Amino acid sequence: MLTSTLRGTTALVCLSLALPAAAQDTDPGFLGTLVLTGGKRDLSFGTALSRTVVGEEEIQDRQASTVAQLIDSVPGVTLVNGTTPQGSGINIRGFGANTTFGTDQKIAVQIDGASVGSEELYRIGTQLFTDPLLYREVEVLRGTIGSFAYGSGIVGGVVKLETKDASDFTGGLPGFGGSQTFEYSSNGDGWVSSTNLAWMPAEGAEFLLNYSLRDQDNLTAGDGSTIGNSAFRTPSYLAKGRFIFGQDDAHSLTFSHSSTVADDKDVPYDQFDTTGGSFGNVDRLTETAQTVLEYRFNPASDLIDLRANLSYADQLIEYDYIPGSSSLEGTPTFPFLLSTVNADQRYETTKLTLTNRSLFDTGAVGHDMLAGVEAQRRVRADNTAAGAPGGTNDRFAMFVVDEMTLGQVTVTPALRYETSRLESSESLAGVPDSYEDDALMGGLALAYDFGNGLSVFGSAAYTEGLPIIDDLGTGANSVRRLDMSEKSRTLELGAEYTGVDVFADGDTFSIRGNLYQTKLWDITSYTVPGSTTQDLERVESRGFELEASYGMANGLYLDVAGHLGEATEYNPDGSDTTWRNSPADRAQLTLGRKFGDRLDLSWEMVHAVDRRDALGDDLPDSTMHNLRATWKPDTQGWLEGSEMRFGVENVLDADYVGHLSSATRKAPGRTFKVSLTKTF
Repeated sequence: MLTSTLRGTTALVCLSLALPAAAQDTDPGFLGTLVLTGGKRDLSFGTALSRTVVGEEEIQDRQASTVAQLIDSVPGVTLVNGTTPQGSGINIRGFGANTTFGTDQKIAVQIDGASVGSEELYRIGTQLFTDPLLYREVEVLRGTIGSFAYGSGIVGGVVKLETKDASDFTGGLPGFGGSQTFEYSSNGDGWVSSTNLAWMPAEGAEFLLNYSLRDQDNLTAGDGSTIGNSAFRTPSYLAKGRFIFGQDDAHSLTFSHSSTVADDKDVPYDQFDTTGGSFGNVDRLTETAQTVLEYRFNPASDLIDLRANLSYADQLIEYDYIPGSSSLEGTPTFPFLLSTVNADQRYETTKLTLTNRSLFDTGAVGHDMLAGVEAQRRVRADNTAAGAPGGTNDRFAMFVVDEMTLGQVTVTPALRYETSRLESSESLAGVPDSYEDDALMGGLALAYDFGNGLSVFGSAAYTEGLPIIDDLGTGANSVRRLDMSEKSRTLELGAEYTGVDVFADGDTFSIRGNLYQTKLWDITSYTVPGSTTQDLERVESRGFELEASYGMANGLYLDVAGHLGEATEYNPDGSDTTWRNSPADRAQLTLGRKFGDRLDLSWEMVHAVDRRDALGDDLPDSTMHNLRATWKPDTQGWLEGSEMRFGVENVLDADYVGHLSSATRKAPGRTFKVSLTKTF
């Protein structure tokens, strides 16, 4: 069925591009043109890269409790296992978070350049443990082709988060500014307070402090039942400063530090489930922090735009078992479980990335080239009792991405070479104390701009996932995995179109569709169902993604996003079945109207089919409706600078289980949300 559907969509894809790519003050390499449309989301087109940006306005409008909740509206992105910061995870095109671990190493997550959420934590999400209100923008890169500046072995994509700046509140002028947000949600009596204080003592110096406190009791499902293990309380804060100096303000130095903490009492160890079960309950303290120092040298030269980004990410999880809470207490297996749930965990990643962006011509060819080197050390405290061996992983990488333009044709080759050295924190029988490996990977993207708003594009990318600290185990499977690197290849083909005055005077229309096909082999991260020692032979997936936005001069707008795909996992004996982590087929439609800059009313419908729970059992189709309203009063006095938001999620109180979620963890029922933001 999918094959015929994909063939049918090819005509649509070939009708779909954007304006020529323009240089932006962001990371170079596969850059797109930001096309402003009349809808909720501004679509970033003009490149072969599948890229979606969720801006600050949409972050506030969606009133999400987690970043995972925020970006599951992106085509191909799935929120795995719930709406709590620790339990939920991000899956892109079937890779990333899964029903066992918070990550499979096939997507990368960065906060201001710091690499976070890279550990395989059993039955704990924590892929991205932070608060949405710390950020001004979340960018999602889907697939491999745009990943070579960020890491190796990336199959699903990259999630990049950018924290807020003081200049966002001061307008870039010296003085004080800030904002205060209060939010309440009826389901679970949730509430949020977020405070931003900004100060620019002079031009070239700015400082920002943010403190956000989010609190929620257990949620209620559509059938009125309580969703266990859905309560949380997470204080977060951000401190950020930037200095701009030197001749022509060519130098800048930016420091940011953010942290989120949860001190949970008597909660299930298994964050994917709703009760303690066999693992029982624990008191758990989770603290995740990121510290980043970035220097930029951007003189009046097209050949130099140098960045040096030094980052440190630290995650600490401390457990204390609650006696009597495990269903297996008193059995022969209980002592093993007791040591597991009492084992503390800590993961530290230090990384230095040096990049330079150059703009130059060689004859008739224009180049936008990003070249860089990266050194990274990941240290993990030994936690053998919880199946997490300790050690260090030192990596060094060199990469180059060169966007070459000749007339209407853009050719973008990308290369990454990476070396890795693993060292175990203890001597284990049959396991080398250290292990070294390297890999060369890369891709090629092509785009042709017809000059009338229409373009076509395609790409091919190859990457390798080198062995990780988790492979330093004593089992035969772990030893075998040290001698392998996981490999994947992704092909993409699509088209996009952007125009004005398309169907009516003053309207804007943007549409992008792309087909992708991915093959993963030499697998080291997934075993055959029912086996703990035999890995899958390969995984093959293909799909179609669509994003479109239409806005009229009178304020009416329509946004569409969708994903249609299928994926298969193959066993060594030749048998096959549906890929256990493949995303559901999903369509999302938003219809709304803006009344100037003061009022925005919208209705959103999300329909998903071909859904499964965490055990692979089929789930019925689901349809959810959401209503949102944003009001910015045009008045003087205490309402000046204020924004009010109202929302109703799951309007019809639908009773359903989310795709890839535990069968016992239902989705939240009808929820009323209201928030007030005051800027000053």
